[in-house]
Amino acid sequence: MVKAVLGVIGGSGVYDLPGLEDVREERMSSPWGEPSDALRIGRIGDTPVVFLARHGRGHRLSPSGIDYRANIDALKRAGVTDLVALSACGSFRQELYPGLFVLVDQFVDRTVGRASSFFGNGCVAHVSMAHPVGPGLQARILAAAEAEEIPVRKGGTYVCMEGPQFSSYAESLTYKAQGYDVIGMTNMPEAKLAREAEITYATIAMVTDFDCWHPEHGAVDVASVVAVARANAAKAARLVSRLARDLPAEREPCPAGSDQALDGAIMTAPTHRDAGLMAKLDAVCARVLADV
Repeated sequence: MVKAVLGVIGGSGVYDLPGLEDVREERMSSPWGEPSDALRIGRIGDTPVVFLARHGRGHRLSPSGIDYRANIDALKRAGVTDLVALSACGSFRQELYPGLFVLVDQFVDRTVGRASSFFGNGCVAHVSMAHPVGPGLQARILAAAEAEEIPVRKGGTYVCMEGPQFSSYAESLTYKAQGYDVIGMTNMPEAKLAREAEITYATIAMVTDFDCWHPEHGAVDVASVVAVARANAAKAARLVSRLARDLPAEREPCPAGSDQALDGAIMTAPTHRDAGLMAKLDAVCARVLADV
């Protein structure tokens, strides 16, 4: 039996998690770098919960300045099995209005220059990203949202841009024409790294604006985004609280295989693996290395 531990990454406007009880803070050391902030470790009901502010408290870190590998590694070391990413986003669809939560199930990565894998020279691995979101976890989030009467839409594609600038008008029209649903700056490579770490991942994309394609809305600005993000944060706390209280004590097998994502993924023969890199992978690869 693997105990279920719920991880929550708070994006823009979400720097704490109301309802978290018996809280202790821990500065988790990671060989990959410095996590965005101290982990806030506690419980909601009987479920262990670990919270991390993606941008750090006070919003110190830009999307490009976040050490995503350190964040995911720290959460893995804290025992997280299921990870919910709370993320502000812009919308490309009239029906996806500010204040709505979108449970996306696909990603398009348009970032540049971010370290997007724990693996590389010395230990090569190829992990499937065909289904990056855990269907079971997403279904539980949907049920929690409906129980709390929080407006939500299931399904959609999140395109991740580099930022920190918002989209140009031409970019916004292009993404809309390509059929994407929402846009943000942080879920890549976060979702890729969670998959490599065999953590089941799901995003709650919290719509704050219509990007800049909408003829009846002006260009995106920080003030309007922050105002909606703050309102979204209160709903997100209710949703996460309900999700945590309803989560089983034992980790559920993931229909998309996130809990066994490294099975058959490592290409490098054990005798040719780099010792230094393998030492850094002790948490990420704990399950498969135990079988070697």
